[in-house]
Amino acid sequence: MTEPLDVAKLQRRLAEFAAARDWQPYHTPKNLVAALSVEASELVEIFQWLTPEESARVMDDPDTAHRVTDEVADVLAYLLQLCEVLDIDPLAALDAKIDRNERRFPAP
Repeated sequence: MTEPLDVAKLQRRLAEFAAARDWQPYHTPKNLVAALSVEASELVEIFQWLTPEESARVMDDPDTAHRVTDEVADVLAYLLQLCEVLDIDPLAALDAKIDRNERRFPAP
């Protein structure tokens, strides 16, 4: 049986992957943010000219679904690496942001 995935485990795997290739010197906050932006743009590109209805069905085509899944993984990988480098707990940051948004935009 495989271990369940969690953010810390994935961050360790990403760090080990980079370390094995001596990529750490390139994983500066600036470079990671730039890479994150590029990967997010590649995700946007898939949806760019789709109608709202087409975008809702994007996962119906196996080739497109694979591309979307890969780009989501790339975005998440760079975001997790950025959080690791800046010592940000991404789940705590999101939880705090939701709290602020609930206060800022109360439900009617």
